[in-house]
Amino acid sequence: MPLLEIIILLTLAAFIAGYVDAIAGGGGLITVPALMLAGLSPVEAIATNKLQGTAGVAASTFAFWKAGHLDTKALRRAIPAAAIGAAVGCLLVGALDATLLKRAIPVALILIALYFAFQRPATQQRATQHRTEPHDAAPPTPLSPTRTALVAFPVAAYDGFLGPGAGSFYMAGLTSLAHAPLLSALANTKPLNLTSNAVALVIFALSGNLVLWAGLPMALAQFAGSRLGAASALRHGAPLIRPAIVTVSLLLAARLLWTA
Repeated sequence: MPLLEIIILLTLAAFIAGYVDAIAGGGGLITVPALMLAGLSPVEAIATNKLQGTAGVAASTFAFWKAGHLDTKALRRAIPAAAIGAAVGCLLVGALDATLLKRAIPVALILIALYFAFQRPATQQRATQHRTEPHDAAPPTPLSPTRTALVAFPVAAYDGFLGPGAGSFYMAGLTSLAHAPLLSALANTKPLNLTSNAVALVIFALSGNLVLWAGLPMALAQFAGSRLGAASALRHGAPLIRPAIVTVSLLLAARLLWTA
């Protein structure tokens, strides 16, 4: 296949991934296989995926910040925790055997899907109430800075070390440990995911595994898709976010089990 056609297909995949990722995470479920089908090695695919992933999550972070859904007080502690966690995770690559973790992640993703599918009605009510507020309103209940940081560090470490499903793990941690309503959890997941992605991107760039002819056009497409996805999440709230998280978590678990 000619290089131009490959780039067009990769760009389309990145746009769709950006839309999905802004709502539920899991955009790598689309882009990493697409990059490998385009001929990139697994390491190159993962590294290049961090490039467009960083662009996409930057777009959704800006959209949620502009709409007033970021808890900046909690994030001031959580973002440094995510940066340190991602760096630790990247340093552990090659030092630890990822086999056991790869077997455990699909089980964890299935549990996350069940958690969001059968979440308590009270939490659903809070999420719905928050969805009906004006888009420029602040979250109704501030997040705990300590609990948010406690979620950020281990998930960012996992994101730097392996990565699949990190968005779902951030979401589950913020809703369960930090007691965040669904839309607030989704919004505050984005700057944490941006931090862990950016740290991993720098480390991968230094290692020379980025493939720019694929990554740069995909980054632009994922940026656009993420802006559209964030707008959809802000418009529709929990009725869109919840089934999207459940579906993406199950699909990602199925893919990991299949490749294993």
